Formats: sequence, structure tokens, C-alpha cells
Amino acid sequence: MPNPRPGPRRWPRLPRPTARLRLTILYGAAFLACGAAVLALTYVFYGGTVHFSGVNIAPTFHRVIKAPAADVRRDGRYDIITLPLTAQQQQQAARAVHLGQLASQRQQLLIASAIALAVFAVVATVIGWLLAGRVLRPLRTMTAAARRISASSLHERLTLGGPDDELKELADTLDGLFARLEASFEAQRRFAANASHELRTPLTRERTLLQVTLADPAATTTTWQAVSLELLASNAEQERLIEALLALASSEAGPGEREPADLAAITDAALAAARPAISRLGLSVQADLQPAALDGDPLLVQQLAANLIDNAIRHNIPGGDIQVAVTTSGGHPVLSVANSGPVIPAAEVDRLFQPFQRLGPRPARRDGYGLGLSIVRAIATAHAATISAQPRPSGGLAIDVTFPPPPAPAHQPDAERPARGLGW
Repeated sequence: MPNPRPGPRRWPRLPRPTARLRLTILYGAAFLACGAAVLALTYVFYGGTVHFSGVNIAPTFHRVIKAPAADVRRDGRYDIITLPLTAQQQQQAARAVHLGQLASQRQQLLIASAIALAVFAVVATVIGWLLAGRVLRPLRTMTAAARRISASSLHERLTLGGPDDELKELADTLDGLFARLEASFEAQRRFAANASHELRTPLTRERTLLQVTLADPAATTTTWQAVSLELLASNAEQERLIEALLALASSEAGPGEREPADLAAITDAALAAARPAISRLGLSVQADLQPAALDGDPLLVQQLAANLIDNAIRHNIPGGDIQVAVTTSGGHPVLSVANSGPVIPAAEVDRLFQPFQRLGPRPARRDGYGLGLSIVRAIATAHAATISAQPRPSGGLAIDVTFPPPPAPAHQPDAERPARGLGW
């Protein structure tokens, strides 16, 4: 039976260069370099002092010595004579022995230090591996949690404890990212549910209208023209509904780029855009717009102001009034909109901020879809603002939106800048 052909030789794979491995190598290399520097200094300051200057053990001259035959003994080809040393020779011999012992001890010290350095380098590497694992443990926890969190479990958070270091800052950043993703997914789900709910009625009405017209043998061109006009009106209604739903979904998804803005200027632009509707209904407007800096998404804040003003116009009475104010209370920018209108029970106020909710029986579509205040609440929530709504005794509603103070205003508002006032 032929032997199987050997496959290609497989070389052992190196470990994956993880952050823990790199930190361990850095710890070990740093310890080894410091230990080698200590050994070098030890050799320079101690090892270099070992020398034998002034010691000469070997004889430098010859002389004839006469000694009794009894003091001479043979050692091969040599005669050995034992002579007493002089005091100077004894001192030199003792010094040579001492320096020799000292040199031997220092050499042994350097060898032992080198061996200890090698052993402690290994120990330091192991300790570095354990310390690196301990320091990077929160990072592994965050990685595992991030892998576990998906579109169906975006409600989970890392909530990393411990000191306020870079790892906790990273965990807080990821928690904020998960919160925005959760809000975005929830906005998409609500958009789909609300759109399917609200679009079902007009689509059913359009289908019924077409079926009845097709089944009528006496339908004329005039009949079909009337049906076409109704379909166009229904299509425009659905378009406005979809735009309102998209505005609600984008508001619930959270703000985009935050930047310093002036709440008074934003409200002034929203009031200017609503001027035709205000003039058509003969409403009187009292506006007191004081400069108020905030940090947020200017487009969303303008949409909030526009929806509050539009709500005050839609649910007003002919010849009624609207009061719009922008102030600063304790460093918090405040937008206040109040309008006249029908009397609102206090128990019904919270329901008005829910999608597709209206006061009393379901009115005609000209009164809106019940999404204006829902968009206002979504934008306020995205900016960490609070909403206070109170029914007016004479009828109508007063709404205050209080924004958080800007963290670092780019410039101080001009104290001499006059307040803007509008009136129609």
C-alpha cells in the first residue's frame, strides 16, 4: 500500500496580537530595560573599581640565597626554600588576597543579579498579563454586550461602573448610541403602525368609490371627472398625513447636529411663516421675544415652534388671540404659546399630546390629524426639554416648553439688544 503523500508543512501560528498581549509585552520590555539599566549602573559604579594597581606578586629581580640544607626540599626539578616574609610583603599579600576576594564577590553579584533580572522579568511579564486582563475586563464586557444587543434588544445598556476614566466614557457614549438607535427603531415601528392605521380609511374609501363607479352602467364623463376630483383630494390628504407621520418619526429619532441657536430668532421665523393663516382668521397676536440661547437642532426647534403656533391657530376661534413669548428663567430658555378657543377639561390635556388624539368627537380633516402636539412632545423629549400645558379658564390652552441651559454658550447675548415684538 503506497504511503500517503505528506501535505505542506504547517508552521505554528503566532497568537493574535490582542491589546492584552501588546500591553504585556510593553510591561515586560519596560521592566527588562529598567533592570538592565540598573545592572549597567551597578557594574559602572562598583565593578569598575576592581583593579590590582600597586600589587606585584611576581618577583621582578633575582638574587642568590644561602640557606641550610635542612631548609631545602626538592619538588621535581626545583628546590623550594621557605623564607619568612617581610612586613611589606605580608601587607601586599594580604591586600592582593582581599582584592581578589572582592573581585570574585562582585563578579558573583553581577551574575546573580543577571539571573534574578531574568527570573523577575518572567514574573513581571506574568503579572503584566494579569494586570492587563484586569484593566481590559470592562472592555471585554462592553464588547460582549455590544454583540448581544441587536434590533430586538436595544433597551439593554452597558451601565459600566467604576472610576470615571476613558473606559467609562466609552461605555456612556455607547449607551447614548444605543438609546438613539432604540428611539430610531421605535419611531420606525410607530410610523409603520400609525401609517397603516390612518391610511386604511382613505384607501378603503377610494376603492369603494371606484368600485361603485365602475359598477354603474350609467356613469358618464362628468361622473368620472367628479370621481377623479375626489381621488385627487383624497390623495392630497394622504400626502399631508404621510408628511406629518414622517415629521413625527424624525422628531422621535432625536436631533441631528446640535449647535448654538437663538430661540427668539427661531420663533420669530415661525411666526412670520404663519402670518397668512393668522390674517385669514383675523387673530390678534401678542409677541414678546427676548433673546434666549440654547443648544440643539435648529430645524427641529423651529418645527416645534411652528407646530405650537399652528396648533394655536387651528384650535382657535374667529377673532381670537394668540400670545407668544420667549424668556429665560434661571438660565433655561422658555417658549410660551397661549391661545383662545374652546374650553378644555384638565383631564383631557395629557391625551392631546398622544398621536391621532383630538378634543371631543373626531372632526374633519381640516383640523389636522392630531399629530402636531405629538411632534412637539417628541422634539422636546429629544432636547431634554419639559412641557407644561394648562387649560385657560376662558377657553384655549397655554403651553410652556422649557429647554435646558446651553452648556457652553458661544457668546453672551447683547444686553442692549431690544426685545422683538410682533402684533397683527
